Formats: sequence, structure tokens, C-alpha cells
Amino acid sequence: MKKTLLSILIILLFFSCKKEKKTTTIEKGKTEVFQSILDSIYAQNKDAIGIMVHVEAPDKAISWSGAVGISDKDSKAPLLKDQPVLIASNTKTYVSVAILKLAEQSQLDLNQAIDTLIFEETNALLKSDGYDTSDITLAQLLNHTSGIYDYAGTEDYMQMIKDDPKHRYTRNEQIEMATKMGEPLGEAGNVFAYADTNYLLLTEIIEGITKKPFYTSMRELINYDKLGMTATWFSTLEDYPEDLKPLAHQYWTSEGFDSYNINHSFDLFGGGGIASTSRDLAVFSQSLFSNRIFTQPETLDLIYTKANPKQEMEGDYYLGLSSVDFDGVKGYGHGGFWGTAVNYFPELNTSIAVFVLDRDQRKLRVNLNYAFINVLKTF
Repeated sequence: MKKTLLSILIILLFFSCKKEKKTTTIEKGKTEVFQSILDSIYAQNKDAIGIMVHVEAPDKAISWSGAVGISDKDSKAPLLKDQPVLIASNTKTYVSVAILKLAEQSQLDLNQAIDTLIFEETNALLKSDGYDTSDITLAQLLNHTSGIYDYAGTEDYMQMIKDDPKHRYTRNEQIEMATKMGEPLGEAGNVFAYADTNYLLLTEIIEGITKKPFYTSMRELINYDKLGMTATWFSTLEDYPEDLKPLAHQYWTSEGFDSYNINHSFDLFGGGGIASTSRDLAVFSQSLFSNRIFTQPETLDLIYTKANPKQEMEGDYYLGLSSVDFDGVKGYGHGGFWGTAVNYFPELNTSIAVFVLDRDQRKLRVNLNYAFINVLKTF
């Protein structure tokens, strides 16, 4: 990593010495620096299969996408910068924003109990498993302090996917799994436990309020079209966008997973499910934190409501967001199962989206953020 950063600094020095060049040359220089970071890190980590990055930094007049590597182990097709991927748990931030939009419209209250919001069948199911749904709030679903068990993080669920990768799951089926695979983790507010189950209940609530499929309502509430997010959709639930390149393969090599060989319903109903390009993901992040989605500025403040369970937790989690810190540069965002991540850095007014195509190499998301932040601070 030190060698990589040294090479970046040398490139920066080269371009900083060319002050007589026109602005277009300087902008080209930034692009070349970004691509050199990507190429250098990939050259040392080709097991990553492919890497994609988008940097959205309006104060520095930067909106850059880059890619390196291949998109398919078998065909060896080169990875293209505008190919979409499954962003998995990055979807949770979108769900949170949709809920906050409904709260802004006075259709929901974050302190509202979920018993009258979830479907009657779901409510009865949870109660039969020992959950007091009249004591669980919307905010506790959003920040994972509901005490509801998670099916998605279990070894049993991973084995089910291995045994029958083409099975088409339903949301109801997965919620029922959560009640059968484990007991309640405690009273609401007692413990933080990350759970996709919470977000499946949230998309059910969105449908109950809007009377539309949750993915349609989310598209309208967030207003993808207004933000220019033309390559964002719920895979297999919405039509594949026209004229968009094919999804890149995403792998978990050590477990024998290829996203093309698994029915996308295994992670589809709010815990994950969105497919997006790196650009669209970064644009969503930048739009959110620049307050281009909410009507009232104070609505954005609500997303920073921190999980504060009675039992001590490690790290911070907010409403569909977590926080990161890279040498004192703090960011807010989320990561995803396959090796995706996006973070917004207030100090730089910049969003950085990173896709690593092999989950086994997802640690490179950290390396890439460090490298790009260090360079951005010099521009």
C-alpha cells in the first residue's frame, strides 16, 4: 500500500508542475491519477477479478468512473466502467430514505409501533414467535435494535442457497424463516443485531402505506429520474433498463458462488435487491447528503439517529447507515454482501462508490478509499 501511495504522489507532483497547461489538461491529469490508483491496486490483487470505482466530487468538478479487470471468469470479457452489479445491502439506505420520505409526508412516525403497519398475517406470525410488535418501532427496524432474528446471516441459509441456488424465494417465506431459525434476541431496544429481516418488514410497510409494490414506491419517493439515476432498479422485480450493459459477474470464490448462478430472490426484498452502476450509487449518495431528496432540511438530520441499545455495541449504526473513518476523514454510507460500498465524506463533499467483484477480496474497499481520499485532499 505504501508503494501505491508513493506512486500516486509522484504522479501528482508531475501534474502540479505543469501549471502553464490549460484546465482541460489538468482535468485529464486527475483522470489519469484516478485510473493509476485503480490499476496499481489491481495489479497487486488480481484475485479481486475486477474493480469499479466512481468518484462524485462536485466542489472539485469531478464525476469520474473507472474500471479494471474482467467481468466474467469464463469469457475473460473486460470489465467496463458503466456495467451494473448487485449492490446488496447498500439497498438498505434506499429503503431508509423511502421511509423517511413517508415520515416527511406525515404518513409515518419513526416512533410508531409496527403492529398496525405490517400486514396482519406477518403480525400474527411474529406474535406467535414471541415478539411484541406493539413495542417495536419503525426506528428500531431501521437501526437494527428491534430484537428480531435474522435468517440471512445464518449458516443454514447459506447452505440452502448452495443446495438449491435457483430457488425463487418470496418475502413471506424469508420472514417465516426468521421465526423458525431462531428465537427473539430480546426486548426491542435492548440489543443491536444486524438483520435483513428488519428491512423486509420495512418494504412491507412501504407497500401498506402506498398501496403499490415497494420497488415502485421507492423509485417514486426517491425520484430516480430527477436525480439522473437511469441505471438503478430492483433486479428481476423491475425491467432491465434499456441500452444498459449486462450485469458483471460477482463471486464468492471460496464458497463457489457466482451471482449469475443464484436466483436474485435470495437477497431481493429490501435487505438487498437493487442493481446499479457505480455512478448511480455515488450519485444517490451525493444527492442524499446534499439534501436533494428531502423537501425539509431537518428530515436529513433524522437519518443520523444512532442506534443506542441498552447492551453495548461495537461501532455506530444509524438509520440505514454506518460510519467510517479514514485517518480522520469521516464518512457515512453502507456496504454490501458481494463487495460493494459507498461512502459520503462531508469534509470533501464527495461520495466514493467501490465495487470489488470477488467477495473474498472485499477488504480492498478500504485500501481504495484510503488511496482516493489521500489524492482528493491534494486537488
